[in-house]
Amino acid sequence: MEYTARDGETYILNLIDTPGHVDFSYEVSRAIASCEGALLVVDATQGIQAQTISNLYLALGNDLEIIPVLNKIDMESAMIDEVKDQVVDLLGCSHEEILCASGKTGEGVDEVLEAIIQRIHAPKGDVNAPLQALIFDSVFNPFRGVIAYFRVFNGSISKGEHVKFFNTGSEYDADEVGVLKLKMQPRNEIKAGDVGYICSGIKNSKEIKVGDTITSISNPCEAAVAGFEDVKPMVFAGVYPVEADQYEDLRASLEKLQLNDASLTFEPESSLALGFGFRCGFLGLLHMEIIQERLYREFNMDVITTVPNVSYRITTTQGDVLEVHNPSGLPEVTKIDKIEEPYILAQVITKSDFLGNVLKLCIDKRGVMKNQTYITQDRVEVNFEMPLSEIVFDFYDKLKSISKGYASFDYHQIGYEISRLAKLDILLNGESVDALSWLIYADHAYDFGRKMCEKLKELIPRQQFDIAIQAAIGSKIIARETVKAVRKDVTAKCYGGDISRKRKLLEKQKAGKKRMRQIGQVQVPQSAFLAVLKMD
Repeated sequence: MEYTARDGETYILNLIDTPGHVDFSYEVSRAIASCEGALLVVDATQGIQAQTISNLYLALGNDLEIIPVLNKIDMESAMIDEVKDQVVDLLGCSHEEILCASGKTGEGVDEVLEAIIQRIHAPKGDVNAPLQALIFDSVFNPFRGVIAYFRVFNGSISKGEHVKFFNTGSEYDADEVGVLKLKMQPRNEIKAGDVGYICSGIKNSKEIKVGDTITSISNPCEAAVAGFEDVKPMVFAGVYPVEADQYEDLRASLEKLQLNDASLTFEPESSLALGFGFRCGFLGLLHMEIIQERLYREFNMDVITTVPNVSYRITTTQGDVLEVHNPSGLPEVTKIDKIEEPYILAQVITKSDFLGNVLKLCIDKRGVMKNQTYITQDRVEVNFEMPLSEIVFDFYDKLKSISKGYASFDYHQIGYEISRLAKLDILLNGESVDALSWLIYADHAYDFGRKMCEKLKELIPRQQFDIAIQAAIGSKIIARETVKAVRKDVTAKCYGGDISRKRKLLEKQKAGKKRMRQIGQVQVPQSAFLAVLKMD
């Protein structure tokens, strides 16, 4: 945007908004790497949250100039002085440096723009050096292919120039380059310090990776912009169509989603209980919910999602290292030397009234407390090391409910650690249901297996025969429930008479039930897979 400041000069500002959620922290880091300064926007009604702090550390790590801004000051519940004190404690700035604004009424917005011009220095870069540009985002356009957004650090890029992407090694012609106002505006050349877009007819979003460097073929730069990573999925879940004949539709829908979102991965898999589907990899739980919601809204696809799990690293007795995303891919127990699971460093910020409940929740989830600091008199920051598998389903909901919505949560992966895990199988009439099998911490297996059996007993409809629901680790049954058969009263027509007549009818019914059980199929309703996620 072009902005005429109070000193009469016209400045060009390139403003970018980043996602705040922990699942997308890599994208945030690349957006921050392409900037000179950052606005730390704090909600005056809520105060500082965990995501704010982790993104602030990212910005400080990149030597950005931080401008603190308090938003929503027009709200009746705004705690302006208290939140200002929190920001001063966090940043070490003075009260006068904190700007107050309201996005709703527009109050204070001019002061924010003036502060950007006064406090943040103009971009540095050599126009005559070889081209070096950082990609911080990309979008898919059905008519023009993948459009990459980039920031030029050195050199310049012209329309029609032959360019190369550093980390993927692919080469393309810049069919169109330009700048982003509310719409795309083509330009003949974009120079150091500018932000723009490039269209080069790329069909596959995997060929443009966020964090990659664009350079010229004729005069390449010596090194890429530091910090590039291949984004790896952290959470895995099976996605199956409700109707078996929608399998190809689901594949097409996932392929279209992948064009817009390169971090989604999927591969075909089949399950005895659910038929054909896909094993999908997501950046985190929010990413998984977004994909589910988009499948439903954009493609009208009703899907069954199995219980999410993480990838485990397994070392076999022969010394091979395997990555397993699915309990059914686990080798035999006798061939496993050790199982390692991913660990995270979790940061929770809560009001001190709820500290006891938060500590109990984290310790129940196998967390080990690292430190605890009081940010203000009534706000505490607690750091825990805990397994990623413990937070992938109900952790966030429980944290919000025990803290009445006040606690905020952020995490990052710190590596793998050896763990005592067991594979828990659910058997229906002796047949294993692979979609309900589970890799679980050995000490929690008994309680979890018992709860699973009780829950399934409520959910599986009664049949003409008894259904045995069992939880097993290997060949050892650790819990059992029975869904009783629906029985017709076959003796109702016998008024009195000899007992042998009644016995004969009951024996005939018993034989029929036995025969039916041998050929009977137990259908597991979709609610059973979802209920596992909601278990306390």
